Amino acid sequence: MKIILPLKQHVGAPCKALVHVGDEVQKGQLIAVPEGLGANIHASVHGVIEAITEEAITIQPKEDQAHDYIKIKATEDKLEAIKEAGIVGAGGAGFPTHVKLNVNLEGGYVIANGAECEPILGHNLKLMEEEPEIVVRGLKYIKEITNASKGYIAIKAKYQKAVRALKKASSIEPDIEVKFLPDMYPSGDERVIVREVLGIELEPGKLPMEAKAVIQNVETLKHITNAIELRKPYITKDLTVAGRVKDAKKGRVFLDVPLGEPVGKYIELCGGYVKPYGEITLGGPYTGTPGKETSPITKTLGGILVSMPFPQETRKIGILACECGAQEERLKEIAKAMGAEVVAEEKCKRMIEVNGRYRCDQPGICPGQAEKVLNMKKKGIQVLLTGTCGD
Repeated sequence: MKIILPLKQHVGAPCKALVHVGDEVQKGQLIAVPEGLGANIHASVHGVIEAITEEAITIQPKEDQAHDYIKIKATEDKLEAIKEAGIVGAGGAGFPTHVKLNVNLEGGYVIANGAECEPILGHNLKLMEEEPEIVVRGLKYIKEITNASKGYIAIKAKYQKAVRALKKASSIEPDIEVKFLPDMYPSGDERVIVREVLGIELEPGKLPMEAKAVIQNVETLKHITNAIELRKPYITKDLTVAGRVKDAKKGRVFLDVPLGEPVGKYIELCGGYVKPYGEITLGGPYTGTPGKETSPITKTLGGILVSMPFPQETRKIGILACECGAQEERLKEIAKAMGAEVVAEEKCKRMIEVNGRYRCDQPGICPGQAEKVLNMKKKGIQVLLTGTCGD
């Protein structure tokens, strides 16, 4: 089994390799650095560099893997520790955390995102249930870094065990409070969290900073805590395996998985496939992308979902895109896998163009789409394919 570490696991440009083919590396060793916006990449195993391309570094692991790792350099500067550790958002696009936290929020807020937004995924929930203290400490650290006045943990009320654990863990912190999110998709969207927790409606394209807030996924807070307290680089990932797999039909969580391992390993650890099966989806069911058994675990991967085979469809299809869920490219991939012909395309009526990109004007508050569907029927569609968050 080889370890493949993509040089672009974050928003920004690919990283530049610091190692050469044949080099022996230790777990935790810095092996690539950003050129511009990005985050450090460290070896997740002890091994030998087997290949380097423009896309990735491949490591052949040693048979015996010690638990120790090379620590990031010692520093009293918490933001510098986060930068050295190569932390990016673990629950989204992978924006470099040291850049996101380099703000002054005096009088503002830091918010832990515990929405576990995508259906089926459960690793954030397990973290909050079993290690709530690490989340609270991480939130306290970013409150200190940003000079914020208040910290909130945003979570759905239905996650009762996690709520109890977080309330107990935060009870000694007077400026940290648990707040509830509605049980809907996409409750983990940053604009939804700002709306529900702070009562502020952000316009499309606006960031939480407009409300004097910074939001971090709970797993990201775990990595922040580990970087500050243990000097541990970002070399492991929490994830959920679910779907057409024998021992994980309702989802099985793996914590602290080495980055770069193939997703196929974790399908096998769950007993292998249930036949028939279809696509391996990397991520959640709404925003995931197609993958392979050889696809590597990255800093932003949250789910490995094995689907049913796509039904084969000979009728004419129309696609309705959603900014919060499946957009045109993904819907076209699915239509192609179904063997279907796409004859019409529309966007959800809430999608508006902001600076060249379509965004939802009110995430989670979904309108009827009768007008859009009727327009596509006039173009000959017989089947509608959509991924809108209010389905």
